Amino acid sequence: MNKKIYLFCSAGMSTSLLASKMQNVANQHNLPIEVEAFPYADIDKIVEQKNPDCILLGPQVKFMLKEVQEKFDAKTPVDVINSLDYGAMNGEKVLKTAIKMIKARQAK
Repeated sequence: MNKKIYLFCSAGMSTSLLASKMQNVANQHNLPIEVEAFPYADIDKIVEQKNPDCILLGPQVKFMLKEVQEKFDAKTPVDVINSLDYGAMNGEKVLKTAIKMIKARQAK
């Protein structure tokens, strides 16, 4: 079963490119991972309907981290994408971070 890594930013546009790069890296390595980007306004609906394995917030909505963690972190790991990796659109590094978050949660 695919692990679902979902990115959320203010409009979902800038994270779409990063999500695409992350998905390409996952595909190159035959990893069973699905990466998608969404606007932050839809986070409650998306998380409830799709049950992601990892939630990453774009740096522009990092001020929402605490609220998102309070809502979802008991079940799903949540963090903000490193702004340098985000700015460089480093899909491989962000993907590795998300995989580490998922593995750390599974180890609990």
